[in-house]
Amino acid sequence: MKFSEYMGEWLYGEDGYYATYKNIGKSGDFYTAVSTSKFFGGTIAKHIISLVDEGFLHSDATICEIGAHHGYFLADICEFLYTLRPALLESLEFVIIERFDALQEKQREYFYESFGDVVTLKHYKSLGELKRKNAFFIANEIFDAFPCELYYKGKSARVDGHEVLFDVDDAWVEQKAQKYFKDRGEIAVGYEVFAKEMADSCDQFEFMSFDYGEMQARPDFSLRLYTKHKVLPFFLPKDDAEYIPREKLFKKSDITYDVNFSHVKDAYEEAGVAFIELKAQMTALVDAGILELLEMLKERADEKIYKQELEKVKMLILPDFLGERFKMIRFRKKVFN
Repeated sequence: MKFSEYMGEWLYGEDGYYATYKNIGKSGDFYTAVSTSKFFGGTIAKHIISLVDEGFLHSDATICEIGAHHGYFLADICEFLYTLRPALLESLEFVIIERFDALQEKQREYFYESFGDVVTLKHYKSLGELKRKNAFFIANEIFDAFPCELYYKGKSARVDGHEVLFDVDDAWVEQKAQKYFKDRGEIAVGYEVFAKEMADSCDQFEFMSFDYGEMQARPDFSLRLYTKHKVLPFFLPKDDAEYIPREKLFKKSDITYDVNFSHVKDAYEEAGVAFIELKAQMTALVDAGILELLEMLKERADEKIYKQELEKVKMLILPDFLGERFKMIRFRKKVFN
């Protein structure tokens, strides 16, 4: 099978890694910004309020998270909206795009535990089902979870019994490799369809996403596995002390790669959506007001709680942690006067 099919089965097939509920954070395989601090979602809530104040978002707009898994991110946004602008919690619509029924149920349970009947959560299985006039889309670590093809010096990969063989001619992969000046590495599959579905789903929207990668394609393979907070290169030699056969990790670990944000940008611009900016997560969160939120906490909470949250926020913004390696990319489709 093509490598993208193999990766798709690994992550999204029956009993695939993302098809079932997974712990994220200390008890899981990896950390995310969402699992690190509620102030990540709080900063997005502050940004949403700014979009309403500038008139880009209406007070009855849809706030839609894509790839929510637990639902923590959107719930954190709701929690801070209640604190900062409670009227918006009543007027905005909250939506999660989630293909798996079991995860939808977990998200509904979490929202009910958190908010009771105060917040109504709607689900759709794909962006293609969503039709709105005005929306804000948010995602965290979604583009690195798209299946990819592997390319090496003119040949694409196929998988036979978990062994990767570079002996396939694929004109589409070859064209992308040439466009992004790659002689080896990952070529994501599905960005174009995803961008078009989002563009068709809403008349006017802003989309903000956080992921790790660069605007330029990496010159080598970045494909890797995460298991119990260990990072294993996908092409780890069999004689390496940390080598684990792929069949033992198949569907049981996360598989991911660095995002080529140029590919994401091109996909959205081809769909008629304007690229706004790419920033380091550190810069994006500071610009959106995370430090102001911390100052509010300092004024209202005791010093111990403030210091605990400050340490968590440092994980989000310091270059040595998530602040520099992770990037924020932002797009807009605008039709209203």
